[in-house]
Amino acid sequence: MKQPKNRRFWRLVLIATMVPLAFIAFWPSPVDQPVQGQLAAALNSLHRHGIPTWVNYKFAEASANVALFIPLGVVSSLAFPNRPWWRIGAFGLLISGCMELGQLLFLHARFPSPLDLVTNTAGAVIGALLATAALKELQARRIMAADL
Repeated sequence: MKQPKNRRFWRLVLIATMVPLAFIAFWPSPVDQPVQGQLAAALNSLHRHGIPTWVNYKFAEASANVALFIPLGVVSSLAFPNRPWWRIGAFGLLISGCMELGQLLFLHARFPSPLDLVTNTAGAVIGALLATAALKELQARRIMAADL
């Protein structure tokens, strides 16, 4: 597979991607605390309109954690194109582990969770797989265009 250009650029983007993650991880209180009432009301409304009750706060929180780490997986794959998806996932696990450990040691209003490790890592893996698939598709299109 042809490697993406501008690895230095993508490595800088990776660093920039980690800045908001750090703010979210080390915010003194849970970042969703100001909107918990609205989130509960929205979930209740969804349940009244037929959405299953398993779509609850824990589901929304886990989904948000996955979504939060997808960009990390995409950008990591572009920054380190020779690394397989599972190594990008291991990087996501490392970043998530540092975040959870920091919350455990320094932020008593925050609640580190093993589930966060799993969902954050899953997001990084999904991002890595999406980037890999996109790069393969671009390469296939280039080959087809060159054959025409």
